[in-house]
Amino acid sequence: MSGTILITGCNRGIGLEACAQFAKAGWRVLACCRAPDKAVKLKGLQERFPRIEPLHLDVTNYEQMISLGRALKGEPIDILLNNAAYYGPKGKGFGAVDRGEWRRVLESNTIAPYMLAETFYENVAASEYKIIAFISSKVGSIADNRSGGGYIYRTSKTAVNQVVKSLSIDLSERGISVIAMHPGWVKTDMGGPGALISAEESVKGLKRLLLTEKLTKTGHFYCYDGTEIPW
Repeated sequence: MSGTILITGCNRGIGLEACAQFAKAGWRVLACCRAPDKAVKLKGLQERFPRIEPLHLDVTNYEQMISLGRALKGEPIDILLNNAAYYGPKGKGFGAVDRGEWRRVLESNTIAPYMLAETFYENVAASEYKIIAFISSKVGSIADNRSGGGYIYRTSKTAVNQVVKSLSIDLSERGISVIAMHPGWVKTDMGGPGALISAEESVKGLKRLLLTEKLTKTGHFYCYDGTEIPW
């Protein structure tokens, strides 16, 4: 069974690979990115899979988000996949945190994904699958933090995990399942060449998790391999 998936951050990395795998499986893919006209790899993918529809969306531009919500009003969206993210400066530990960058990361990784859920939850409720998924990170797990540091990125993912938990409660009456997912340490521009797995392997696991997700699992945090991660 196929359906419609809306994915953010589709110009590269996990988002681009998710577009490829879902489109190959026959899904209609609403592929959002900041500059679709410049997204060469996405445009090439669309030539192979016409069911991919590139859409202009900077997730921190809420006027754009509202406009897109109006354009898609009444259209069922089976899976809303919040993938777009911003890592921020690397290697900045205690005593060297940039407050401005911290705000920018929180805007991209926590506030914007929540606003997407608020904008499109009616579309999701009108679908068959009824899933809102957030790409989080294991570094956002408080229970798993044994190394310290990483204040900016860690806190943005810890915060978005709390968003997931609250949404899973607030949207339960609409039959919507809300989950957080750790994609693994992936060989992307963000993960770097020293990462452990490819984007293809990561998305294969994430896709399997999404398509076997049940409402009873809502409000939980999963690794791409299906194992649960403690908050």
